[in-house]
Amino acid sequence: MIFEPFPAYRPSYFHVKFATAPWERLACAALRRQVFCTEQGIFEDDDRDAIDAQAIPICALSTLGGDTDAVVGTVRIHEVAERPGEWWGSRLAVAKPFRGTAALGAGLIQVAVSSAHARGCTRFLAHVQERNVPLFQALHWESLGPIDLHGRPHDLMQADLAAYPPMADPETGLVTLRKAA
Repeated sequence: MIFEPFPAYRPSYFHVKFATAPWERLACAALRRQVFCTEQGIFEDDDRDAIDAQAIPICALSTLGGDTDAVVGTVRIHEVAERPGEWWGSRLAVAKPFRGTAALGAGLIQVAVSSAHARGCTRFLAHVQERNVPLFQALHWESLGPIDLHGRPHDLMQADLAAYPPMADPETGLVTLRKAA
């Protein structure tokens, strides 16, 4: 009937790339605060740390009519200065309404590892919250063992770089498609 409410709009395409525009960087920081401070209570006011000074933020953008609409996912990557070739990913966050969209997490992880691989990465590591370990394992990551971080169970995980060919242009990134429900 015409008076029935419309279902909420859910974009089908997401653009995953380096956060290059100022608004993208600000939205990545806001999403991280929402997830790690407000929702999970891991940090009190802000989750920023010294790594942010050198980290490369990556964003997942929802699209509306082909134009970018909002940052709905983020992760950051950085190379360890004391160990050239060793890269880390951290602060992977997806906005609550989009958490069932596996393409977002997979796209963020792909751009993170593949872009680091293109920059000379020989080892890519992350501390992964326990509930997300199965996703990472499905994406060719190996657990190196459990660890308690910020009072929460995590696994130290390593990516299989053979599954992540170097991405030469992460500023442009890739487009992922949400599977229909």
